[in-house]
Amino acid sequence: MQWDWLIEYAPKLVEGLWLTLQLLVLSIIFGMALAIPIGLVQVTGPRPLAWAAKAFCTTIRGTPLLIQLWLIYYGVGSLFPFIPGIRESFLWPVLRDAFPYALFAFSLSVAGYEGEVMRGAFRGVPKGELEAARAMGMRPFTILWRIWLPRALQNVFPTLAGEFILTLKATPLAATITIFEVYGVTTIVRQETYRIYEPLLFLAFIYLCLTGVLVVTFRYFENRIPKRRV
Repeated sequence: MQWDWLIEYAPKLVEGLWLTLQLLVLSIIFGMALAIPIGLVQVTGPRPLAWAAKAFCTTIRGTPLLIQLWLIYYGVGSLFPFIPGIRESFLWPVLRDAFPYALFAFSLSVAGYEGEVMRGAFRGVPKGELEAARAMGMRPFTILWRIWLPRALQNVFPTLAGEFILTLKATPLAATITIFEVYGVTTIVRQETYRIYEPLLFLAFIYLCLTGVLVVTFRYFENRIPKRRV
């Protein structure tokens, strides 16, 4: 095996890795910001919003992420150039870039999957704890922020770790819409150097390291969560 190409392509690989991390972290942040209310509304109602949230989760979970990504980028993204004046507006530098569309698609994917996870998490919190908080005179938002949400997250913390790892493994799909994250860069390396196994092995090593970091991080926070004593 030959690894002399690694020095030449190292800067591009670092840039690709940075793009991968941005896509992963931002999609998790935005996705969870949507997933929490999506899960909550399925438990508390009102019914129209609960049905809409359930329909959203079913649609996202029932269709491949690749199709969602293409529909957003090649479908919705292709409509903006035909809007009068959009090319001259301040939004055009953002709308013509592929990254926002990928971030939007991945965020919706995280929201759809984790929204269903959070639905079960909210439903799994013992009602007695919430009733005790109400009896103490806590307001609904205080109950949610200080009791209901922390307990729900505590119940599904290992599940969330696994889901975020799956999101990491899905990031190579962004290369299909011209985003040269770390997988896209290794594809360029393979095309230009005619080396097949070395770039793929190096790519697998990168994802293995990233997965290890995620696992260790979640284990650290999981161990810091107070355990209930029976």
